[in-house]
Amino acid sequence: MIVKLLLDKKREGGELAPEEIRALIDAYTRGDVPDYQMAAFAMAVCCRGMTAAETHALTDAMQHSGECLKWQGPSADKHSTGGIGDKLSLIIQPLAASCGISVPSLAGRGLGLTGGTVDKLESIPGYNACLSLDDFRRVVSECGVSIAAQTAEIAPADKKLYALRDVTGTVPSIPLIVGSILSKKLAEGAGTLVFDVKCGAGAFMKTRAEACTLARALVDGARAAGRRAAALVTAMDEPLGWTVGNALEVEEAIGVLRGDNGQDARCRICGQDARHPDHVVDEQNARHSEDVVELSGELATRMVALEKGVALEEARAMCRENLANGAAWERFAEMVKLHGGDLEAFASRPRGEAHVVAASRAGYVARVDAEGIAKAAFELGAGRAKSDDTIDFAAGVTLAVAHGDRVEVGQPLAWLYAPTRPERLADAARLVQGSIAITSEQPAAKQLILEVVE
Repeated sequence: MIVKLLLDKKREGGELAPEEIRALIDAYTRGDVPDYQMAAFAMAVCCRGMTAAETHALTDAMQHSGECLKWQGPSADKHSTGGIGDKLSLIIQPLAASCGISVPSLAGRGLGLTGGTVDKLESIPGYNACLSLDDFRRVVSECGVSIAAQTAEIAPADKKLYALRDVTGTVPSIPLIVGSILSKKLAEGAGTLVFDVKCGAGAFMKTRAEACTLARALVDGARAAGRRAAALVTAMDEPLGWTVGNALEVEEAIGVLRGDNGQDARCRICGQDARHPDHVVDEQNARHSEDVVELSGELATRMVALEKGVALEEARAMCRENLANGAAWERFAEMVKLHGGDLEAFASRPRGEAHVVAASRAGYVARVDAEGIAKAAFELGAGRAKSDDTIDFAAGVTLAVAHGDRVEVGQPLAWLYAPTRPERLADAARLVQGSIAITSEQPAAKQLILEVVE
């Protein structure tokens, strides 16, 4: 194979044959193709695009660059393109497992404004996300679900290529995005894949059209590889749920799994009597975030319906029942235990002092800007700018109000936590204040699920 000829062909808009793409990826994985040539290939794809056949060949080559797992019986996984306050995997994966489906889920850490799913789970003392593949298989076989960090054995070509794309301005290419996402998810071996493709200010895909294009490509690519698949295109202009920050989001997810709804009259933040006016669980906030419950349920429903071959209503009823009766919570707790995590230590951890951001005017919450809240959480220490940065698991933002709520002057809008960066509180408070728009008229209800792609 002469790499230059492939680069010339793609630069001129030609279609590469599957064997040419496979040879290129195999050679790059072995180290026989230098980074500068692979960067040129990625840029050519960004500029010229790829056909569906080329994208499938790229995905297949990267998937088979490492080990591919197989599972006995029904299996499914969910992938999200990422958003602000997106703690849904902590709910969806154990919920689907409670319905009799194996859920092998390899997740990532965050690089940017907020942490990833692995970062959230690692805020639980003792949780080991870096399992060997043998231990990953064992946990799935014992409790039906494991959420772990991607290992070097899974799609190593993608890991190598993504690092190169990140520094060469070639991340925003749908064929390359599809190949990256699907190669890892297909290598997991799950029979069904459900995608949550975010769009809006707090998402990678800013427009609905872009998100729908990506969702269609992911579903088509998964089906071309012999998997059942569906996608939801969902709004990410406002954060999901009340919390943005690693331990805070785990705490909120646990509340949904346990179905407590704040009825135990305990503060979600400090664990003390919630009737004190400064605590988070008051009359308004003793409710779960409707978007978290709705979207978790709908994504889990599609995993169950597709993999078990049942109607959506039957799968939805099953998911609602297992969320209400504690079956999903039991799966989550067992998974955490098998990963070495200590939920009792998590529940009793020190929270740190809360800094209140109060409303300066009365009215209705018309918008909570996801990107602004994420920037505030980053200032407080909840994200990382470089891969080797240390995250403060306790840092973040807990919102006190949601879209459409009535607020009065002086009422808390949010609580900020920055145990290791108290000097950033003032800047973060200004970001939060500027991210919550209050108007005199109540806004229309927001739409969460924008498109269903099947």
